[in-house]
Amino acid sequence: MSTTELNLEALASAFEVFPSDTPASDDDRARELDAPRFGTVFTDHMVRISWSVDAGWHDRRVVKYGPLELDPASAVLHYAQEIFEGLKAYRHPDGSVWSFRPEANAARLQRSARRLALPELSTEDFLASLVALVSQDRQWVPERDGFSLYLRPFMYASEAFLGVRPSHSVEYLVIASPVGSYFADGVKPVSIWVAQDFHRAGNGGTGAAKCGGNYAASLQPQIEAYDKGCEQVAFLDAEQNTYLEELGGMNIFAVRADGTLETPKLTGTILEGITRSSILQLASDRGRKVVERRIALTELLDDIRSGDVVEVFACGTAAVITPIGSLKGDGFDVEIGGGEPGELTMALREELTGIQTGVVEDRHGWMTRLA
Repeated sequence: MSTTELNLEALASAFEVFPSDTPASDDDRARELDAPRFGTVFTDHMVRISWSVDAGWHDRRVVKYGPLELDPASAVLHYAQEIFEGLKAYRHPDGSVWSFRPEANAARLQRSARRLALPELSTEDFLASLVALVSQDRQWVPERDGFSLYLRPFMYASEAFLGVRPSHSVEYLVIASPVGSYFADGVKPVSIWVAQDFHRAGNGGTGAAKCGGNYAASLQPQIEAYDKGCEQVAFLDAEQNTYLEELGGMNIFAVRADGTLETPKLTGTILEGITRSSILQLASDRGRKVVERRIALTELLDDIRSGDVVEVFACGTAAVITPIGSLKGDGFDVEIGGGEPGELTMALREELTGIQTGVVEDRHGWMTRLA
């Protein structure tokens, strides 16, 4: 066991454990793990840490998973002062449990906290909270290929106060849900609706923070995408309504015929995806040219039609890497690569998931052992 793992164990020991009095039976848990639907089944416990303006972070504990009691005047219900993260725990062939780049999630949670005027949780507390929960609910980590335990850390303003200012009390929690494939049909090319009347974020806004308001803003255009027969929605920039930014919950990439990998550059309105940055590194490792730049929708459509762009895919923690088979919008419906998954798309997906599940060498030291 490495020094980092020993330190995490020591940090996790600061969490007082209050075991659930109604844990799932072995049979019930096995049934839930057999075919879990994303984000609908939860483990027996959750982590909580409290914060107040006077005491700072305190009262670290692992408790029974269950409802939260909120005062009707809780600030989060009125001003949406909240943030969250998403990452996974993977069972490796030897039975150990690991997470992929959790320190990057900790850093992004801190950036989100600064933008939403919430207190920053230390990287040590973040990592220790994952170890504390996974150690307690280790039996909930699936063993099947393609399955994992999704971890959802989140933070919200809990003070009962209707004045418009940062909350003086905050709660941080981690809950966990066993998951299979994000899309019901597995890894198949999806259709994307490009929203041209709605925008996810604007300059100076919260686009680079992982907060609920950004996702709420994507829901109405997501309904439009469903109505058009598409699985996901993509957004353009709010200033010029010209440049691709990201999907409702994923970043987007294009692969050119010469092998170059391109993705929209970070402008402050796009979430800095951890899967996104990992793909850029893995593509560079393969000798691919990687380019981060502003990509106009009209340019991308023309390049797909001409064959200059041969693959397009989306990426994120939940779906990992998902091939895109077509882009649709008002006035266009363009198929990509014959509607089949691209070669580089699937090669990167196989490498990335292999690193995460412990069957491909972790050359960059991205994995952290949790249990």
